[in-house]
Amino acid sequence: MLHSWEALSELLKDPQLTVGILCDIGMPVVHRNVRYNCRVFVLDGKILLIRPKIFLANDGNYREPRWFTSWKRRFQMETYYLPRFVQEITGQTTVPFGEACLALKDTVLAPESCEELFTPDSPHITMALSGVEIFTNGSGSHHQLRKLHRRVDLMTNATQRCGGIYLYSNQQCCDGGRLYFDGCALIVCNGNILAQGSQFSINEVEVLVAAADLESVRTHRGSIASLMEQASLSTHQIPRIDVNFELSERLRLSDTQALLPSVLTKPIEVFYHTPEEEIGLGPACWLWDYLRRSNQGGYFLPLSGGADSSSTAAIVGIMCKLVFEQVQSGNPTVIADARRIGRYSADELPKSAEEFCGRIFYTCYMGKTHHSSEATRARAEKLAGEVGATHLEICIDEVVQAFEKMAEKTFKKVPKYKVQGGSNTENLALQNIQARTRMVCAYLLAQLSLWGFAECPKSLLVLGSANVDEALRGYMTKYDCSSADVNPIGAISKVDLRRFLVWAGKTHAWPTLVSVVEAPPTAELEPVTATYTQTDEADMGMTYPELSVFGRLRKMSGCGPVSMYQHLVSEWHHLEPKQVAEKVKRFFFYYSINRHKMTTLTPSYHAESYSPDDNRFDLRPFLYNANWTWQFARVDSLAERHQAARNAPTEAKVTQLESASVVTSDGTSLSTPNVLVSSPAPSQMPN
Repeated sequence: MLHSWEALSELLKDPQLTVGILCDIGMPVVHRNVRYNCRVFVLDGKILLIRPKIFLANDGNYREPRWFTSWKRRFQMETYYLPRFVQEITGQTTVPFGEACLALKDTVLAPESCEELFTPDSPHITMALSGVEIFTNGSGSHHQLRKLHRRVDLMTNATQRCGGIYLYSNQQCCDGGRLYFDGCALIVCNGNILAQGSQFSINEVEVLVAAADLESVRTHRGSIASLMEQASLSTHQIPRIDVNFELSERLRLSDTQALLPSVLTKPIEVFYHTPEEEIGLGPACWLWDYLRRSNQGGYFLPLSGGADSSSTAAIVGIMCKLVFEQVQSGNPTVIADARRIGRYSADELPKSAEEFCGRIFYTCYMGKTHHSSEATRARAEKLAGEVGATHLEICIDEVVQAFEKMAEKTFKKVPKYKVQGGSNTENLALQNIQARTRMVCAYLLAQLSLWGFAECPKSLLVLGSANVDEALRGYMTKYDCSSADVNPIGAISKVDLRRFLVWAGKTHAWPTLVSVVEAPPTAELEPVTATYTQTDEADMGMTYPELSVFGRLRKMSGCGPVSMYQHLVSEWHHLEPKQVAEKVKRFFFYYSINRHKMTTLTPSYHAESYSPDDNRFDLRPFLYNANWTWQFARVDSLAERHQAARNAPTEAKVTQLESASVVTSDGTSLSTPNVLVSSPAPSQMPN
């Protein structure tokens, strides 16, 4: 709290920063010993208003009530006593605190803070009916695949229905954790986009400028008869603070004069990145921010040549390209960071994205004789060369054999793989030895690579590469090579990653990525024989597209076994109802027995609403009854009825209709065809 006031004091003391500029600044403020998340309005070195947040974010990734209390005295102001050192700067003893708007000489302005835009009864509705014409929103909205359209729609719809000018400023950086705030500031007028900032950038600051017509706001509102009727009936009038200042008056400061357009800004078409571009750019910006703050020397990745680790490698390659572009453009902050992290001299700069990548990104193929294929080894080597990484190759046979001999010595018998006649218990244990050995090797090499090759005392951060679908099902070894420092793809589905690989391969001229997509996913943890090659989908008993559907229904639609079966039986017509039931039960069995793995999951870039991260986002228990006794019995009962209905003659009497809906990848809800169900006899009804 004290630091925030000290930072604000630095802004108030500088005569160039707030003179002639109305500033909306976010900071925490303690009022009557209660902590509020606030907007502080400053003009000409004076504080005009402290406006506390009315609605707090308390779902998904956010637990704002841990830190703040919402302002509950709607449409009221109180007196706030400024800290003494702030009083000395501003000459003010007290300032207004509460929900109010600023009545300027030419218009009325008020803030709507972050979460408030997303609430059903958003403050901008009451503001508009009270005569507020300009809405400001200093936001902290994180990136999520296919989410930007929601933000844009909320602002365009708000100003289309209510009229007005919306100024939206969003944080742009890593939050020090799993979230990346993707910027994309906006200026919207009467439903039209006047200006749009970049969504993914490694720049620290971006300024957005537009000239809007206040009279067009009044004309727009005057054309909506229902708005005028509701405004005249409104019983909630927001208190006004008179401010002797005109926003429509051209600023006289020479350094800002050039920023102001001489004519009104014309509307533009909003720009959206494709999901493939979002996967490439969002995690890349997050990784750069994480790296430059951590004071480490770069990243290390166990590169298997499969889709997941190749996706991670491609994202780091894109990160290096973003850095090199900013170096070429002369960005002083990025240049300083690139020199420090890449170990360049004071007069030296990266020569290319690939050259920079070779300094800060190390990859390693960790092979196992008779398990690892030449195809995956070659893909890993080629991809590392394409992105510019420093690539290593090691064989983990001796380390794995040491563990196997220890087990043999302990139990007085030799554990065998499934293809050698071993049990499932032996087979899994032997696979897990390899996976965990790779994790230990990754950390050893990450800590010694710069010491060994560059005589640098710093370490590398280990990158994980487990996707969200495998995490949900638990198709990973606890503390295997998916255990790392950070994971850029941990909340991205396999289906989306495959699309990303195709896009990245074509866009960035990395042809190896296309061959990665064409290869069947495999863990390569079992011996390859003339009749057997291990594949992920065979191991899981379900395809990756099916697994993605399970994940979305579980997380985004809140489905348990029964409701998930009811959703899918109406969609998957290529399967018999009993087959659908078996797949659903199989998913939930493995989902429940593996939930404990989520407690140790590598911190991952948050990219999807069905993130399995139990520490911050998915707050479900990590212990379930794996038998799901009542639910599985109910699923079996429904499957019997649906199977009988499907096999019955077409003239059978239909007495029940059940409908379902599915949340698609873009977050929309689609109704599915009705399911025709024959009524069962009373003896068939479940207890």
